[in-house]
Amino acid sequence: MIFSSTTLRRAVMASVATVGVVAGAVYTATSQTAVTLNGAGATFPAPLYQRYFAQFSQSNPNTRVNYQAVGSGAGIRQMIAGTVDFAGSDVAMKDNEIGQVGRGVVFVPTAGGPVAVVYNLPGVNNLKLSREALPAIFSGQITNWNDPRIASANAGVSLPNQPIRLAVRADSSGTSFIFSNHLSAINPYFRGRVTASTTPNWPGNPLRGQGNPGVAQSVKNTRGAIGYVEFAYAKTAGLQMAQLQNKGGAYIAPSMQAANEALESVNFNPDFRVNFSSLGDPAQGYPISGLTWIMVYKQYTQPGKADAVKKLVQWMMTSGQQINDDLNYTRIPPSVANRVVQAVNSSVK
Repeated sequence: MIFSSTTLRRAVMASVATVGVVAGAVYTATSQTAVTLNGAGATFPAPLYQRYFAQFSQSNPNTRVNYQAVGSGAGIRQMIAGTVDFAGSDVAMKDNEIGQVGRGVVFVPTAGGPVAVVYNLPGVNNLKLSREALPAIFSGQITNWNDPRIASANAGVSLPNQPIRLAVRADSSGTSFIFSNHLSAINPYFRGRVTASTTPNWPGNPLRGQGNPGVAQSVKNTRGAIGYVEFAYAKTAGLQMAQLQNKGGAYIAPSMQAANEALESVNFNPDFRVNFSSLGDPAQGYPISGLTWIMVYKQYTQPGKADAVKKLVQWMMTSGQQINDDLNYTRIPPSVANRVVQAVNSSVK
């Protein structure tokens, strides 16, 4: 599917490790019953969801939407436990996880975007990391910044004789999966030892941050650190972002245009999940780009919640997609968005 091109967004996001997004208006006395939808999960789309739910509630004042950005893994666990009305994740639930949800699951892709590799090396601008060097750094094979495998792609750059400090997620994370999925796709050593996972087996004793904000803060505060965060967090924190070598051999900085190029070949399955092997090593564009979903139940027992979920999904897939441009997330193609709305309207009861 081809993702529409986007403009740079001006993102405002929390700098704390766990982001709670609460959107809604003060309810006025109406003939309709007020409904509250509670969600939790991925931090990757938290700035987007903050805007989504605030603007949705302006036109739907009897519906309040709460979202706690606690990480994809925690969101999925709460979805299985039935303690939320929807969950957010950068990794769509697996079949065995779906099987644990007695009320059924519908997948709603909401956005996409690049994951930036961020670093703290004063005086080193436009760092380039090859397909050899990047997985070697995050698998513990390269431990110093002046290693020849880094220097070879950075002619004329004075790299310090300084240990590398890895900064990774402390929580089960879809962003970790997107990142490790790419490194596993391009490097057998990484794939066999660290693995593609929401909780990779990182080597040594890395810095660990809660959510994208926590990793961004760890890198910002630690000279010699390198980590991975969603593009908007890197921009807002003012962090240096590395240029990564893609499958074609070009060194590409993270951007929305480059992410769109990478996502052009993504095909959605009938249930709106994707084959992550197709995302692991795209033929063109920025090589580490991913998607994010919310997952809603097919069955709601509390009055009004099914209708509220349908309204929310329809709004996100139509009016809400315009916000994606402003906040540097890729849009979901209209043809896919239309099918998502139809699936939710026919499945959610």
